[in-house]
Amino acid sequence: MPDAATYTSARSSASPSAPIASVPPVSPSGISSTSGAADQAAALGGFREAVCLNAGRVYDSCSGRDCLEDLPLYLTAAGNAVIDSGSSVKCRSIDVIHTALSVEEVPFNAGYYTVDMIFYFLVTLDVFSGCTPGCAAPQTVQGIAAFEKKVILFGSEGRVRSFRSGGSFSCGASPDTPSARVQTVDPICLGLKVCDEQKPGCGGICLPPEMETLIGGTPAVGNRYLYLTIGMFTIVSLEREIQMMVPVYDYCLPEKECESASAEDPCALFEKLRFPVSEFFPPKEKGTCE
Repeated sequence: MPDAATYTSARSSASPSAPIASVPPVSPSGISSTSGAADQAAALGGFREAVCLNAGRVYDSCSGRDCLEDLPLYLTAAGNAVIDSGSSVKCRSIDVIHTALSVEEVPFNAGYYTVDMIFYFLVTLDVFSGCTPGCAAPQTVQGIAAFEKKVILFGSEGRVRSFRSGGSFSCGASPDTPSARVQTVDPICLGLKVCDEQKPGCGGICLPPEMETLIGGTPAVGNRYLYLTIGMFTIVSLEREIQMMVPVYDYCLPEKECESASAEDPCALFEKLRFPVSEFFPPKEKGTCE
């Protein structure tokens, strides 16, 4: 039977006769030269220290390219009156104003979760009263459209209950589920239909109070029905807060001073601004065959 190995800590209160473990040399970067971190520090040009941070690690993510056809657009009674009196309608812009998210475990598939999303779009329309758009100033009408989407992603497993100082009292801690994050750019309006009849399967919608405030009232049924076709790009990810070791090179210090316009000479600051050349000359398409 081999002898048991005995290790002596350099911080233990050992007697003078007890052997003291030698302290490994420390590199100028502050990392022990006998550890693998020292070699990594040398390869990376040297960093000041290694620190432990709480950060959100992305366990799984997916990108989406959705073409949403015939989304019903909901207007108020005043908005429907403008649509009924107009001769043509044009979609000016679409903005994603809110996304409702919920994460639930997938049964019999440990570590996998469904991410249910409801996107709310604020749609701005130009309603023309003349026969030719552009001859008269249009009336602006805003409405709300919504789209539901579900994806399944891997979010790993965890049984940790996290509590933070300063939080409100709760009778039950929430389960340790990952948090979902959705990123999107402003959608593209690909088409707009104005119909005299409602399409089958297109019923009403229950909007949060905040959405009704944006359009100035509750949705109402008019004589015409509007349907949008939208192109949207999204990235959905599942994240968990974990502790990780990261190298620190230095503090993030600004490289320039803030300049403010003075009341005496506001044009002096304007003269320092870069001329926006790209705004006047659009960039050429890259990667095309000539």
